[in-house]
Amino acid sequence: MSEDTKEPTFEENLAELEKIVSKLEQGDVPLEEALDSFQKGVKLSKKLQGTLENAEKTLTKVIDENGEEQVFEQEQDDNE
Repeated sequence: MSEDTKEPTFEENLAELEKIVSKLEQGDVPLEEALDSFQKGVKLSKKLQGTLENAEKTLTKVIDENGEEQVFEQEQDDNE
């Protein structure tokens, strides 16, 4: 894969979404541009949410003594 077709990182997508939100909050954007920006922002938001959900799934798994993945369940202490 060449450098030009490299997929943006989570942080780059988040920065782009923040720029879109800031621009839309200013309110001085032509309607068509605002609609395009809004749609792009929604797509970015969904992509970011998916990335976060995948990260959460990965972080909630642990490897047991036999090298098998197990779902990590946090033990609750009822005495607290």
